[in-house]
Amino acid sequence: MRNDTRTHFNNFAAQVAKLNGVPDATQKSAVDPTIQQRLEKRIQESSDFLSRINMVGVDELKGEKLALGVTGPIAARTNVNNQDRKTRDLTTLDAQGYECRMTEFDTHLGYAKLDAWAKFPNFQAMVRDVIVRQQALDRMMIGFNGTSAATQTDPVANPYLEDVNIGWLQHYRTQSPARVMTGGKTNGKVLIDPTPNASEPGIVGDYATLDALVYDVVNSLIAPWFRRLPGLVVILGRNLMSDKYFPLLTSYHPLSNWPPTWLSVRSASVGSKAWMCPFSPITRSWSPPWITSRSTAERRPPPLCHREP
Repeated sequence: MRNDTRTHFNNFAAQVAKLNGVPDATQKSAVDPTIQQRLEKRIQESSDFLSRINMVGVDELKGEKLALGVTGPIAARTNVNNQDRKTRDLTTLDAQGYECRMTEFDTHLGYAKLDAWAKFPNFQAMVRDVIVRQQALDRMMIGFNGTSAATQTDPVANPYLEDVNIGWLQHYRTQSPARVMTGGKTNGKVLIDPTPNASEPGIVGDYATLDALVYDVVNSLIAPWFRRLPGLVVILGRNLMSDKYFPLLTSYHPLSNWPPTWLSVRSASVGSKAWMCPFSPITRSWSPPWITSRSTAERRPPPLCHREP
């Protein structure tokens, strides 16, 4: 490490210690709750997708689900000559709770990279931002692909972090299977293909277009009072969006004669916006939450991070 890099690194360590109210950042310490909150905000703001969803901090590691939505309509009328008016609970509090699990985000930067970055005046921000950005990507990867929370994770066998935490889609599969489309004509696969079927009436695929699939999902798997909400979105992977638009973009159509199913990249024909999200394997229409435990973040320099739980 060059001398100027060492100066930058020492200043970085001193700033970390100052922010967390500890004398030495090279020793294990708990992250100050205010700093943790700022870090969570930076993680959320580093991703367009995460900035659009609920990210809630909680004090207990386990508890009842924090649902801020509603269970259904509340408008009514009462004949007070016959009975008293009754209130209704708006929240969707039920037996399905949450559980926060310790998740490691252990990182390091080599001397060569530190030396390369030392010439930049925003050295500290660069170190912070590269870690924050990857944490945001990891959260999305876990949210869409996580199926379990293993004691010992295996990144080789689970390259999409399937064993780090239970993700949003897996919660749907286990807690609300009636609202999950698990397949079409073939179990485990939904095929979009408008090709006419040569052996029987209909088409080869389950749906002719992506729009038809989304329309069916909205009108068959979502509660009626949520189907026309202005904030309803379709979350899908970039490959699905590419499959939809590429044939349109590579074929010539006069501007006055675009196909009726033509959509802007940011919208969907069923009246819902389309979000293209990294690591999203399938299509869903919902607003996922991310719950973190307050006052539990820690900074651990080597060698303390090797064995301590």
